[in-house]
Amino acid sequence: MRAGTMAVNDADRLLDAIKNLLRGTADPRDEALLEEAHPADIAAALRQLPLADQVTLFRTFSQERAGEVLPELDDHALLELVRALDEVEVSRILDEMPPEHAADVVEELPREEAEKILDLMQEEKSEEVQEILEYPEHSAGRLMSPDFVAVNERSTVEQAIEHIRKSVSEERAFEVYVVDDHRHLVGVVPLRRLLIAPPDNPIFAVRDESVVSVPAEMDQEEVARVVAKYDLVAVPVVDRHHHLVGTVSVDDVIDIVGEEASEDIFRMAGSDAAELERRSPQQIALMRLPWVLTTLVIELGAGVVIHFFDRTLSRVILLASFMPVIQAISGNTGLQSVTMVVRGLATGQVQLTRPWEPLRRQIQTSSILGGVCGLVVGLIGVFWHSPAFGFIVGVSMFISVNLSGVAGTTFPMLSKRLGFDPALTAGPFETAFQDVLGVTIFLSLATALLHWLA
Repeated sequence: MRAGTMAVNDADRLLDAIKNLLRGTADPRDEALLEEAHPADIAAALRQLPLADQVTLFRTFSQERAGEVLPELDDHALLELVRALDEVEVSRILDEMPPEHAADVVEELPREEAEKILDLMQEEKSEEVQEILEYPEHSAGRLMSPDFVAVNERSTVEQAIEHIRKSVSEERAFEVYVVDDHRHLVGVVPLRRLLIAPPDNPIFAVRDESVVSVPAEMDQEEVARVVAKYDLVAVPVVDRHHHLVGTVSVDDVIDIVGEEASEDIFRMAGSDAAELERRSPQQIALMRLPWVLTTLVIELGAGVVIHFFDRTLSRVILLASFMPVIQAISGNTGLQSVTMVVRGLATGQVQLTRPWEPLRRQIQTSSILGGVCGLVVGLIGVFWHSPAFGFIVGVSMFISVNLSGVAGTTFPMLSKRLGFDPALTAGPFETAFQDVLGVTIFLSLATALLHWLA
């Protein structure tokens, strides 16, 4: 059952076994099922229980088992459970967890509560957790595990293998890193090469000197990019003096990719990925309100434009029927462009040093989209009113779609260049901007050709 995610029926059986245990009616099969279940599956079952039952179940676990399950909970469930447990209980559980996972738990707690729990933890583990928390949020230092296998470059192969036997962690994939007398990272040894090398060979003779590493301050998205680029199982983390301080494994990187993707999607809507878990409806509304009001102010510009051209609309009222069509299609095109560029910036496929590449591709794409959409609405306009009307709506659609594509490509890159988060700023602003621009182009062209319409 530990080999993969539970099937639906298995998950139901696990939940039933947990409920039986809480009622005191569990049989040996229920206890065995709970013992063999993967911590992630137990965490998923816990989310379906009332908080009081979660606490009761958690207190039946050994500290080691509790330490395996706790990091698998989402932030909201984790925070509720930790607050419901006694501080001494929490500190004992954190003592059994890897330092990076314990740091994630402590980070979620209010400052005073976090300090109390750190004081109650074992001194060595508490110091490791505090060292991790000193690094910037969302950095490699926050993500890394300080548990790694490193050997001195002057050791022999036999000494290195003996060191591995004594120090390797059971749960983490690892590389054998090579350091000098001052703990500087100077190489890496593939495990296979280490095992087949003569026992009396020095480590420096079998190491790879060109080891890929990341600084502890590097953003976690950049770390994920490095791991993906070089197909690494784990990447060493170094401080400013190139001392080896930890490693980031590929399973951590997978978590990052999911979190960052969700965060970008929420931010493109002017929102925040954490809000659904942590905030009250009033807090969510207050957080969204500045973006909604800013978009509202920009959208009012469209109202001003329509009022400015009210004479044109009064002469040919059918123009009003096509305004939402042009706004919707051009806005959709722009939002698609924003999505692709924001994703490209996150994955490294779009480079700020070469902005013309995505811009050129987008102009080519928008020309095709604008041409097809313009032709369709133009033909509809011809049959509905007149050739002149069809020409106006067709050309307006073509221009609006192309400008929207360019704006949707440019806004995220400009936001990134100015130091803003493109996922947060580009989406709402591009949509509002395009609504105003589309109406302006459409009604300006209609006014210029009004004598052909009347």
